[in-house]
Amino acid sequence: MESLSLQQMAEKKSASITEVVKNYGSQLLRFINSKVAKTEDAEDILQEVWFQTSRLTNLDELENVGAWLYSVTRNKIIDSYRKKKSESLEDFVYQDEDGELNVKDILLADDTNNPEIGVFKEMFWNELMKALDELPEKQRRVYIQNELEDKTLQEIADEEGENIKTIISRKSYAVKHLRKKLQTLYNDLND
Repeated sequence: MESLSLQQMAEKKSASITEVVKNYGSQLLRFINSKVAKTEDAEDILQEVWFQTSRLTNLDELENVGAWLYSVTRNKIIDSYRKKKSESLEDFVYQDEDGELNVKDILLADDTNNPEIGVFKEMFWNELMKALDELPEKQRRVYIQNELEDKTLQEIADEEGENIKTIISRKSYAVKHLRKKLQTLYNDLND
């Protein structure tokens, strides 16, 4: 059995990668372009796919190179969305000096050109509504009137005929409950 020299192996690997790029390059670029908004992003993802392919030592041993390439490409697209999600959404979400989760900016953000923000807004509202439904009626009402209807706690106290401290306490309990329920969503956002 004749053994190949390192140079011959390198040339064989180079030739097979060149063939793969020639055979799959335009197909993969079209596939990526259909999944991302910018051509530059698609080209970057394709570069990452080719880089990962070039690092394979057993390219010729793959049973289905096309299936492997599409699998790698899908993973690179998902990675790209994760990076962008964390870059774009983290700009809007922060904890204030009291440690309270502030997502108001993201909920008010224009999502027409940013589907990640739109998806997050929908998820947030669904989770918020579920968490609000779990609250006792008086806590829920104080939270909604203060946060969503922009009434002051004093206005709520006056309307309810309650002491302001009672209203503050109800709001505090509601915030603690919502923070706990929405923390998972916030953690997912920052992963």
